[in-house]
Amino acid sequence: MALILKEADLEELYQSLPMPPSHPLAQCNVEVSRPPERLGRGCTYHLELAPGLWLTCFDEEFHQDFAIQCPVHPHVVQCLVLLSGLGHTDGYPILGGERSYFSGSGISPSCKIYHRRSQRQRGIDIHLLPEVFTQFYSGLNHANDTLLKVLLKSDDWKVSFFPTMTQETRRLAQQIFQVPFQGAIQRINLQAKVLDLLALQLQPILQDERLCTSTSGRKPDTIARIYHAQEILLSRLDQPPWFLELAQQVGLSDRTLRRGFHDIFGTTVVGYLTQQRMKQAEQMLREGRYTVAEVANWVGYSHLGHFAAGFKRQFGILPGECLSGHAASN
Repeated sequence: MALILKEADLEELYQSLPMPPSHPLAQCNVEVSRPPERLGRGCTYHLELAPGLWLTCFDEEFHQDFAIQCPVHPHVVQCLVLLSGLGHTDGYPILGGERSYFSGSGISPSCKIYHRRSQRQRGIDIHLLPEVFTQFYSGLNHANDTLLKVLLKSDDWKVSFFPTMTQETRRLAQQIFQVPFQGAIQRINLQAKVLDLLALQLQPILQDERLCTSTSGRKPDTIARIYHAQEILLSRLDQPPWFLELAQQVGLSDRTLRRGFHDIFGTTVVGYLTQQRMKQAEQMLREGRYTVAEVANWVGYSHLGHFAAGFKRQFGILPGECLSGHAASN
C-alpha cells in the first residue's frame, strides 16, 4: 500500500540545501531542496526568473510508492514538462512520454499526486501569476479574449490541457533543465527559453478554432464548464459519473453539454471516455510495471474480454502485445 502524505507534511520532510558555489545557478538566488534519505534521493531547484514568474527544475527518484494529498486550493498558470518518468495525478491522464501539461488559473480540485518507486523523474515546472500571463499572452500570434477568459479564472475551476510532447518541446525543456548560461546572461536566456516554451505549449490551443472563436455562439464561461467536464471524466476514468450527473456538476443542461462536448472534442462523452481510458491503458502497459488485469481494473474494466476488444479497436493490437513491446497498428 502506498504511503499517503499531506502536502504540508511533505514540505516539512524536504530539506533545504546550500547552493554549491560552482553550480551555474549560484548567482540566481536559487532555493534547493531534497527528499529525506528514507524516502528518496535527488534535488529540486526553485528560482524566481522575474516578478510573478517562477521556474522549478527537479531530478528525483524515490525508494517507495507514495502519494501526496492536495486539498482544494487557488492555482496560478502552470506548465509542466517531464523529460523522464511518468506523472500520475488524480484528475489527469498520465503525463510524460508523449504528453505534457498546461493549466490556466482558478481553483484546483483536491487530488492525489502519485510517485512510483525506482522511477527517475526529471523535468521543469513553470508558474505564472495571471497578470504576468496576460502581459505575455497579449504578444502571441492569434491571441484573443475568448481563450484568455477560458484560461484565467478566479473563483471557478481551472481549465487544463495536455499538449503533445514534440521534439521541439523536449529540446527547449532540456536546454532549460541544463542551464548552460552564467550570471546575468544566464537569467536573461532562461527567461527567453521559458517564454518560448510557454508559447510552444500554447500553440496547439491557440490553433483550436472550436475553443478560440465564438462563432458557435458559446460564451467563454460555457466553454470553461465543458472543459471542467473533461477534467471530471479524466479524474474518474474507473468510475465516471452518469451523463446527467456530469451536466449537473458543471452547471450546464444536458443538451448544452452534449452539443458543446462534441463540438470541442469531436466525439461524444462516452466516446471520449473510452478513448482516454485506452490511451491511459496503453501508457501504463508500455511502462511495463503492471499486468494486463491491473491496467484493465485501473481504467474501469472488470471484464478482460471487453477491455481487450476495446483496446484492439483503438490500437490494432491486443493489450498483451502492447505489454510485450509491439507497436500499435492503427
